Parts: sequence; structure tokens; C-alpha cells
Amino acid sequence: MPAPFPPPTPPGPPLAGTIPASLPGSEYRIGALLVFGSAFAWSFGGAIARFLDIPDSWTIVFWRSLFGTLFLLAFMLLRDGPRGTVALFRSMGWPGLSVGLCFMVASTCFIISIQYTTVANVVLLGAGVPLFAALMVWLFYGERISGVTWLAIGTVIVGVGIMVSSSFTGKVSPLGDGLALIIPLVFALATVITRRYPHVRMTPATCFGCFAAGMIALTMSSNLAVTPGELGILFIFGALNLGLGMALFVTGARLIPSALAALLGTGETVLGPVWVAVIHGEIPAPRTIAGGVLILAALLTHLTFEFRRQKRQNRSNA
Repeated sequence: MPAPFPPPTPPGPPLAGTIPASLPGSEYRIGALLVFGSAFAWSFGGAIARFLDIPDSWTIVFWRSLFGTLFLLAFMLLRDGPRGTVALFRSMGWPGLSVGLCFMVASTCFIISIQYTTVANVVLLGAGVPLFAALMVWLFYGERISGVTWLAIGTVIVGVGIMVSSSFTGKVSPLGDGLALIIPLVFALATVITRRYPHVRMTPATCFGCFAAGMIALTMSSNLAVTPGELGILFIFGALNLGLGMALFVTGARLIPSALAALLGTGETVLGPVWVAVIHGEIPAPRTIAGGVLILAALLTHLTFEFRRQKRQNRSNA
């Protein structure tokens, strides 16, 4: 079958489930830490949302997207200057536009899907991001996935299944679940594109995605009025939770394999219930704790294995 996007101009990365031999170990570690940092930032989303009592969810999407856009724009202006920022937007090309649209679609589908199906279903389907990313690079580029990565992906999916298994209510909606399935698909696609085009800076792409999501929310919201206190929470929700998380993710995903980037991103599923429990006193169910421990163990085991492999490669190349 033809690839949905053309091969990259520079040589493509090596095996999706392994560490590129030419990539310095320090850059690999930085990339992994940045991607996990994005999951850490995004994991506060549920705890922050608990502080908001705004009936129209599209209002939250608008203000969150607005502050996310402003944060990412300010970040680029400080880092690259006005001319550099304009140049980044001009040079991001179709890969940047595609990644931005992926983030826009994911955020929009999330809001609509939870109106038709359970949050547990959305979370469970979201665990498919690492699998979808691995399948995409395998189908479109023929890149082999290592056995360790497949094992870790399977463990993560089992762990998320355990976490949400006690939350199923029997409510099923083909529309809601179909929209929820789009979320991991487009997020996995964004991960693969970011990794396949490491020479393209994706920060302007995420800024574009936030802006586009905000414009959609603007047309859907019935009332954008919020209190000063809510506005402060929405600023944290948009700038630090959404904007900072996106900046960390697209920066780190350029440095590590697609499957590993998606795998590290599932750390959000583990940490999210922890912050809600600590801040709001909502203790997760035993199955949620058990599934979270299983996912965290898979992530740490996989990272330890890959770091040791990189050290052996560096010693052999020395």
C-alpha cells in the first residue's frame, strides 16, 4: 500500500524499536527525559480540571488553547527572536502542518467523545498510541520493531486495561468510541512524523494546533465569560499543562524512536491519578493502582534495557 506521506529528505532513522547507532547517548537520554517531562506536565490535567466549575466545556477548550498558543509563541520569540520565529513557521512545511492538525484533531475529538462514551473507554483506547506508532513505521517504512519494545507495548496496554476495568459501566456508543479511537491514531501519526523529520522544528506546529483548536472552540462555545479566579486556573491549564507539555514532547520526540516516544508518553496515564489523589484526596481504586504500577515497571524496565544497550554500543564503537 502507498505511504500516506513521502519519505523524508534526509536518511530515515534506523529501527523504530532500537537506539540509532549514530545518536550520542547524551542526546538519547535528553530526548527520553523531555518526552517523559511532557507526560509529567500533561499528567496534571485532571487535577487542574477539578478546580474548574465551568458548565460549557468548549469555553475551557478555548481559554486553554489560547493560553497554550500564547505560551508557545512567547517561547519561540524568546528562543529564536521575531525573525527566527517567522522563519520557523515558514519552514515547517507539510510535516509541521500535519502535526499541528493532529494535535487539533486529538483535542477536539477528546471533548466530543466524552459526551458519548465513558472516560474509561477513552483512556483505554488511548493506550494504543505506542502500538499504533509501531505499526505505522512498520507498515509505511518497513522498520522492524524490537521484541523488547513489543513486550513493553503489550505490558502497557494490559496495565491500562487493569486500571480502567473497574470503571466500565456498560455504556457503549459507536460514535463516541469511534472518535476516541481517532485520538491515539492521530497522536501516533504526529509522533511518527516528528521522528521521521527531525530536521523540522515542530514547536510552531503545536502552536498552530493550539490556535486551530481554539478557533473551533470559539465557534462552538455559548459563553466565554469566566471569573478572574477561573482565568488564573485556565492560564496554568493552558500555558503550563498544555503549552509546556507540547514544547517538551516535540523537542524530545525528534531525538528518540517513535515507539519509545509514544511509550514514554503513557506515563501521563500513571501519574494523572496520583496528582488527583494527592491534591483532591481522590484515592484510586486498587485495580487502578495495580495497573499503574505495571505500566511504570514496563517503562522503567524498557528504559533501563535501552540505556544499557546504548552504553554497550558506545563502548564497542570507541
